[in-house]
This record gives sequence, C-alpha cells and structure tokens, in this order.
Amino acid sequence: MRRYATLKLATALAGLGLAGPAWAQVPSGCENLQKLVQERQSIVQQLNASSKAKRKLTPQQACSTFGRLVGNGNALIKFATANQDWCQIPASFIDGMKTDNQKATNFQGQACNAVKQQAAMQRRAQQQAQQQGANPFGGADSITGGPMRVPQGAL
Repeated sequence: MRRYATLKLATALAGLGLAGPAWAQVPSGCENLQKLVQERQSIVQQLNASSKAKRKLTPQQACSTFGRLVGNGNALIKFATANQDWCQIPASFIDGMKTDNQKATNFQGQACNAVKQQAAMQRRAQQQAQQQGANPFGGADSITGGPMRVPQGAL
C-alpha cells in the first residue's frame, strides 16, 4: 500500500509538472503546493524506510508519523482545492489525495488505538501490582492469597 501511495503521488506530481525543472513555470503563489508535496514525500519515504528496516515502528511512532501524514494531507487538500484553477491542479489529483488521506487516517486510527490499548494494559498491571502490596507472593485468589509460609523443621 505504501509503495502504491508513493508511486501514485509521484505519477500525479509528474502529471502536474511538479517534479523537476517544470516546476519553475508554475504560477506565483503555487509554491506552497510544492512544499506540501515535498513534505508528504519525505513522510512517505520515512514510512517506506521503516517498513524495510529490521526495526519496525512502535505504535507510538506510527501514530505520530501517520498523524503528520494526515495533517499534511489535510493542508494539501485544502490548498489544492482553494487554488485549483489558479495553479491548474486537476480534479483527479485532489480526488486521489482525498482517497489517500482517508487511508492514512484509517492507519493512524489503528496505530493510535494500539497506543491506547497498550497504555490501558500498563495501567491495569500497575494497579494490580499496587493492590498486591509489598508482599511479592501475595495473590488475588484464595489459593495464593496471603504470605508464603516457610517450612518448619529440619530441611
């Protein structure tokens, strides 16, 4: 999916003339589009690099990175929609960005939910540890509840 998004973005940029020397011919005021697109490419490259690396992103890192990607997508869509005629942006580019941004939003939601679940599990573990008190052998049921007895007599 990530490679597809990168390829799709690169194709759309090439179709718009936003890649390479053709960008110098863009009307005044459309430079923000180039900055937003370059920022998006950088974020997508980070995601692609982490998917190829041996050390994968943690849920916290994924939530943050996809959050940046979604924020960038929202800004890009807003700018492209507002300046569609002036900057000669095809409607297909905006529609594609909306679709890609919705997918990124879904991935962000999954990653951030994983972060929330992980935090909730850690809180529960801490609460259970506090309930058991200072006795490391104390349990939560009738079998292991109470202190551990040391055997009496000769060992």
